Amino acid sequence: MTAEAAPLPRWDLTDLYPSPDSPELAAALDAAERDSAAFARSYEGKLAGLSGAALAQAIAACERIEEVLGRVMSYAQLLFSGDSTDADIGKFYQSMNERVTAISSHLIFFTLELNRLDEAAIEAKLADPKLARYRPWVRDLRVFRPHQLDDQLEKLLHEKEVTGRSAWSRLFDETIAGLRVTIGDDELTVSAALNRLSDRDRGVREAAGRAIGETFGKNNRLFALITNTLAKDKEIIDGWRKYPSPASYRNRANMVEDEVVAALVTAVTSDYERLSHRYYKMKAKWLGLEKLQHWDRNAPLPGDADGDIPWPEAQRRVLDAYAAFSPELATVGRRFFDNPWIDAELHPGKAGGAFAHPTVPSVHPYLLLNYHGKTRDVMTLAHELGHGVHQVLAADQGYLMAGTPLTLAETASVFGEMLTFRALLDAETDPAKRRVMLTGKVEDMLNTVVRQIAFYRFEALLHEERRNGELVAERIGELWMQVQTESLGPAFEFTPEYRVFWSYVPHFIHTPFYVYAYAFGDCLVNALYGVFQSGHPGFQQKYLDMLRAGGTKRHQELLAPFGLDATDPAFWRKGLDVISGFIDELEAQG
Repeated sequence: MTAEAAPLPRWDLTDLYPSPDSPELAAALDAAERDSAAFARSYEGKLAGLSGAALAQAIAACERIEEVLGRVMSYAQLLFSGDSTDADIGKFYQSMNERVTAISSHLIFFTLELNRLDEAAIEAKLADPKLARYRPWVRDLRVFRPHQLDDQLEKLLHEKEVTGRSAWSRLFDETIAGLRVTIGDDELTVSAALNRLSDRDRGVREAAGRAIGETFGKNNRLFALITNTLAKDKEIIDGWRKYPSPASYRNRANMVEDEVVAALVTAVTSDYERLSHRYYKMKAKWLGLEKLQHWDRNAPLPGDADGDIPWPEAQRRVLDAYAAFSPELATVGRRFFDNPWIDAELHPGKAGGAFAHPTVPSVHPYLLLNYHGKTRDVMTLAHELGHGVHQVLAADQGYLMAGTPLTLAETASVFGEMLTFRALLDAETDPAKRRVMLTGKVEDMLNTVVRQIAFYRFEALLHEERRNGELVAERIGELWMQVQTESLGPAFEFTPEYRVFWSYVPHFIHTPFYVYAYAFGDCLVNALYGVFQSGHPGFQQKYLDMLRAGGTKRHQELLAPFGLDATDPAFWRKGLDVISGFIDELEAQG
């Protein structure tokens, strides 16, 4: 049975709302509108005079309204991800975005006014046990205090979001979803075409690589316009908010210091030669090639019989690996398969790639995958299930504090991948198959660490240069080729169409400077897994407690029980040494 023929799950979104035109959805929006207006009448201009207990009551009321709005937008976003080519869904998504933005404008005053209170006043209120529960949320809110604008300007920026950044993001999503890549007689979605870059046949990979380049090349001016507009928009807002660098807002949102991110980037870029350059030189030799082309980067190696893995087998492999580590982890994970919380089926209009959407704590997360039945797809399932389990475990923290910064949000996902990989590797006794598995893991780690830091470098260069004026598409392509050449090394030569491959990466559009979070998470997990392997007492319980903490603790507090410290430069070296160690093992095998 092929992966395509196997029954693949589709999600059922009725746990959020029965349908876009359901009375339940309409009633929820109407109630949120009434409640938000009443909230503003009750509290605007009065926070300084509230007791700690009264302020806690106000935060709880705001949280309830925000959760309703979050539930509505989760529903709209997931519908849109399922088919962004459907005009009715697109209209619904935009309508919900506009309605929710209008309703939430009543709430903007609350965090702004709260941040205007001085530290002594806040601390006096936090002495009340009822408000103390929200201390982590207040702490994280006040990180943005120096960058806060006056209330009217904040409200204007909030209301214009629907015709600004979110509108450009929607244009990008709908354009990508609507593109078709012609390869021979086939008209493929972008996701299906990208999947052919992992085909065993080099001719198939080359045809896909050139066709993808041609398709994106025809749309390159549009993608350049979207990118330039969003980069300029970010520069304007960053300037008003006095952020010192284009990445500073993301670092604040991730609750991680600029210096820690800089240390990570420096550690990885300094290790390009030890990691990616060394590995891809070996890969070229294994493939019998003088030079690798971009379509060879994810090519299967000789002897890699990565056949179709049916969905039930993928489920079994991941859950068995989770259960061997922690039965509780597997029990939570199994809920995603026992319920229609996963959409893995391949169909036109569906968003490419994969994600876990937390929705809201009162419901449950949903997972989106595009399952092609390869080992890499099993690892993707392990990754996204890790996110989902994390989101379920953190739900008790409530809507305001369940979510984690992006850097820590990748911990459970990457750890889930590592558990699955180690379980499969330990069960394999054939040296040739173990080698294939090791190469697959090394490539995944290079894609997660080296490639994502190269993406980060690309964004940094692009946003910095955009400050001097608009970049033509050709110049963006030059920056892309610069970071790709640096990161992948001399084993590669790049054909011209690769210059446009920057344009399909959605993170550049939706969440600028998100990408380093993958490298942060991978290196963090490598160090964390080393602690686990060393027999650290009570590791599983400490790990589950870390996931349950949600956004209530920062990286220093979460890693301290394991004896780890991300501010120590040696921390990143530990993570990179794991990748290098795998490459050492492959190098020794010849």
